[in-house]
Amino acid sequence: MTHKFRFIFVLLFVVSFVLIRIYEDSLFYDPFLNYFKSDFNALPLPVYDSVRLFISLLFRYGLNTVLSLGLIFSLFKDIGIVKFAAILYAFFLVILVFSFYTTIYFYAERNNLLLFYVRRFLIQPIFILLFIPAFYYQKLQK
Repeated sequence: MTHKFRFIFVLLFVVSFVLIRIYEDSLFYDPFLNYFKSDFNALPLPVYDSVRLFISLLFRYGLNTVLSLGLIFSLFKDIGIVKFAAILYAFFLVILVFSFYTTIYFYAERNNLLLFYVRRFLIQPIFILLFIPAFYYQKLQK
């Protein structure tokens, strides 16, 4: 019976990631969503509210982090792994936000591709795709 509950929780977390992606336009303030869907290398950066964008990015990263930590706990049932992953998420948040705003302010029009990828790591749950295999491999080694 516990395997069924684990599967249901894993499925709920994955569906939650999908729902965040589907409703991203209405849930979050992000003028870069449509900007990066177009030919962004030929366009100037969109007008944005820096504080509002930061809060929105933080909220989205936070949602993805909570869901990712829940998914990790559902898969591994190890609070130590969850704590370690939480520390990694916090560390990467600081690095990514600093990189995002540094890129916008200093390299705005010249380095749109770097901005695209830094933003992608902030708004998408990419780290979970790295952490699950790494933690699984670590469990196998023990």
